[in-house]
Amino acid sequence: MSETNDLTPAELRIWRAFPRGESVDFRTAEDEDPTLGNTWGVERSVRASVLRALLIKAPQEEGEIAALKITGARITGALDLKYATIDAAMRLSHCHFDGVPHLYGAQLRQLNLSKSVLPGLTSATVRVQGVLRMTDCRMRGPVRLGGAQISGALFMERAEFTAPDDTEPVLQLNQAAIGDDLWAPEMRAYGQVRLTGASVAGRLNLQDAEFHKPDGTALDAQNLTVGAHVRARCVRAQGRVELRGSRISGRLDLLHAHLSHPGDTALRASSCVIGELWLRRGDRIEGALNLRRSHIEILTLEPEMLPDQVYLSNLTYTVLTPHEPAERRLPMLERDGERYEPHGYEQLMAAYRHVGDDDAARLVQLAKQRRRRTTLTWYGRLWGFVQDATVGYGFRPLRAAVWLLSLMAIGSIAYGLDHPRPIKAGEAPDFNPVFYTLDLLLPVINFGQEPAFAPDGWHQWLSYSLIITGWILATTIVAGVTRTVSRQ
Repeated sequence: MSETNDLTPAELRIWRAFPRGESVDFRTAEDEDPTLGNTWGVERSVRASVLRALLIKAPQEEGEIAALKITGARITGALDLKYATIDAAMRLSHCHFDGVPHLYGAQLRQLNLSKSVLPGLTSATVRVQGVLRMTDCRMRGPVRLGGAQISGALFMERAEFTAPDDTEPVLQLNQAAIGDDLWAPEMRAYGQVRLTGASVAGRLNLQDAEFHKPDGTALDAQNLTVGAHVRARCVRAQGRVELRGSRISGRLDLLHAHLSHPGDTALRASSCVIGELWLRRGDRIEGALNLRRSHIEILTLEPEMLPDQVYLSNLTYTVLTPHEPAERRLPMLERDGERYEPHGYEQLMAAYRHVGDDDAARLVQLAKQRRRRTTLTWYGRLWGFVQDATVGYGFRPLRAAVWLLSLMAIGSIAYGLDHPRPIKAGEAPDFNPVFYTLDLLLPVINFGQEPAFAPDGWHQWLSYSLIITGWILATTIVAGVTRTVSRQ
């Protein structure tokens, strides 16, 4: 190739170092900023076409392992390795790329772009046998890694992703397959990050990462599969975090997270299967939280983090932590829109029973009946109010005893002061105001008092009231007990 016949001194250094896998460092200081690489002169500039020719020709020396190791160079032109098979490891760190590298469909042994500045990266369907490293990279255009297959880990610690416009995501890892960890703590993305359909065999680390897409989806990770944990502590997301349909075998750790998408959904983890979900010690979520149809073994959810809208329809979980009184958990069920969703109450009740808190479980059942009452017709609501006031829908049976004792006291005093006349004066038993009142109140038990005396006037109206009240109490007690037993 013509480029190999007129190499510059900088290119000649690289050409000679490649067969022996030696490093070539053009830096004048270790802390220099590669964003200023467009000002670097010819003494540290390397044509991308020369690198392409070197990698494809791959000169060898006996007993040596060839590798491309360049630090602090300015790469002019676009490095085009589409569909190429490169056996040598590539390390282009602290470099400044003038053009977007094209690695579409390429097969690479290993690629290291740490601390380099690039105008973007086109590497869809690339295959990397080892590790792909973009630690501390600054990407000034879209990074296209859709369908990439990386046998090792993908490192993006402290990487920064921006683009001149938002016509496409700044980082595309959709349908990518990563054979180890995806490591991206303190990553910053100003635009959408897409992980739809991606598979990470190990851990996904997003601790202290920042996602900025206030007018849309900041992190699109639908149908993401993670074989271990997702560590997203202290993550900050302005825009929607979309996890619908994801499978996370371990823990989704969102401790100290700040999720903000006012007026829309801030976090959607619906139809997911997650080992543990931690939403704790973070700022109150700004926007809706959607966990519908998900299955979570251990759900750690602090009431203080919950927003005004919480969608929990058909969410199932085995353990709910931290243990909170029912009064602090019930409001989240009332924020699931205006529809009555019985499943949420049943699930919360089961969680309390799982830890042996039967009192809290009964309070949840009572709240469920009260919420259901709002959906009934007027006569259904009226009967519900009666059941609630008398026996708390069967979950507060002592209230019925209080009503009975109160009515018995009223009747006993009233009839004791002025008892009704006997029907047959010679055959009637001695009048007992207490048992006469009990005869009126208890529709099943008969003490022989009520049929022996005939009330009139106000006695009659009082007896009617006691009989009707007794039947109402008896019916509500039976209904409540039946409901309680059926839930056991």
